[in-house]
Amino acid sequence: QAQLVESGGGSVQAGDSLTLSCSASERTIILYSMGWFRQAPGKGREFVAAIDWSGGTTYYADSVKGRFTISREHAKNTVELQMNSLKPEDTAVYYCAQNRGAPLSTYNYYAAGTYGYWGQGTQVTVSS
Repeated sequence: QAQLVESGGGSVQAGDSLTLSCSASERTIILYSMGWFRQAPGKGREFVAAIDWSGGTTYYADSVKGRFTISREHAKNTVELQMNSLKPEDTAVYYCAQNRGAPLSTYNYYAAGTYGYWGQGTQVTVSS
C-alpha cells in the first residue's frame, strides 16, 4: 500500500532518549494499524510496539514497556516511536511495518506476519 521510510536512528549512550519516525510515500498509512519491530545482529525480528489505525489502542513488548511510546500523527502521515532510558540491549535495526488489514488484537499484534509492508530500517546503537 505504501513505501515506508524510517528515520531518526543514531548512536547514543545508555540512558539517553531517541525518537524514530516512520513516514509513507503515499497517504495510505493513516488507514492502517502500524507496528515497530527490531532486529539485533544475529537474531530474529522482534516485536517492539504497535498502534491501531485510530491511535486509540497500543501494544508493547515487555522489554520496552514503560520506556517506549508509540504514537501517530495522521496530519503528518507519520508514526513515531519515542524511546527513553535506552539500554545497550536496545541496539538493533528498527523497522516500521504496516498491518495487512486485519484489526490488531491480543492474538496477532506481536506477529510479524500480521504486517505486510516494511520499511528499510534505521540503525539504533546504544553504548554503555
